[in-house]
Amino acid sequence: MRLGYFTMPVHPATRSPTDTLREDREIIILADVLGYYDAFVGEHLTDLIENITNSMMFQATLIHSTKQIKLGTGTTNLSHVHPVLVACHAAMFDHLSQGRFILGVSPGALPSDAEALGIFDEDRNKMFAESIEVIFKIWQSDPPYDIQLPDNRFKISTLQTLDNFSHTGKMYKPYQSPRPEIVGTVVAPFSKGVIAMGEKDMHPISANFLYDCWLQSHWDNYALGKSNVGLVASREDWRVARTIMVHDDHKTAVNYGKDSSQSPYRFYYNNLAHKLRKGKRDAVFSKSGQTPENPVPVDDILDELVIAGDVNYVVDQILALHHQLGGFGELVYAGLDWTDPLLARRSMVLMAEQVMPKVNQALGKT
Repeated sequence: MRLGYFTMPVHPATRSPTDTLREDREIIILADVLGYYDAFVGEHLTDLIENITNSMMFQATLIHSTKQIKLGTGTTNLSHVHPVLVACHAAMFDHLSQGRFILGVSPGALPSDAEALGIFDEDRNKMFAESIEVIFKIWQSDPPYDIQLPDNRFKISTLQTLDNFSHTGKMYKPYQSPRPEIVGTVVAPFSKGVIAMGEKDMHPISANFLYDCWLQSHWDNYALGKSNVGLVASREDWRVARTIMVHDDHKTAVNYGKDSSQSPYRFYYNNLAHKLRKGKRDAVFSKSGQTPENPVPVDDILDELVIAGDVNYVVDQILALHHQLGGFGELVYAGLDWTDPLLARRSMVLMAEQVMPKVNQALGKT
């Protein structure tokens, strides 16, 4: 099983973005040294807590500071930008990184971003679907471009301006052939979007803030999407993100991961629970699949979603989840603010050097 890293990221708004951006870079550089397979970084335009505004730009600063880790957008919000820009910028990133690029995509869920961009009343899921179709078509096509897909707002043409002498009116293709891996984060129980991922050869990441009981629905729908186009889904393509705190001392891990009033895990889920509750999307914290009548207490959320303990405890929890789900290809470690850098760093080190080797040994994998 691979080990990946994903950060929203979430920092106290009182911290300077200069400091948090530097911290987030240092974390991914550490993940590279430790052998994490990939690292995804989220983006929002209008959020001082989740304060990376362009994940592709941020990840580009890490191309020459890392050696082997794949750098993923987590995600590029397709309702925010024209698909020609995404296709061109992603292709350039893929060449700059010589194939160490993963394009993570989503519609863009933050309402304040949509309001600021003037698309609050738009169907952003439809914009997402239209955009990804155009991005694929650009990479599949040769110039001159004349992309006129039915029921798609994006019409792409260089018919009038193509110049073979100056090679204008052309867009280069990605370094990876036929394209980079494309992933989408799945956050809703029984998400229909993950069916489309299977149909379009995209790969799902099940979000770390979704209760374990809903994860199987993601795999079932992904497998359905694959079968709809005559293919068989591979569990190696399924990433499952979890919120984990591991330490040599079990009590220290539980205190930092759950109990302490200064816990970054508590801060993270306090903030997230507020946002999801405000958007009427907190069914992810329910075992009924329905939006709860009252907000779910943060202590209950932490008990359900944070795996905190010593190495053997965390290993046992991961193996139990793997068995419950029937397997998945990558465990994605959810990154948070480094409130205590020593504890945060130690957790990442133990995940790479002790937890995952023991997990893979138990699974019979090298």
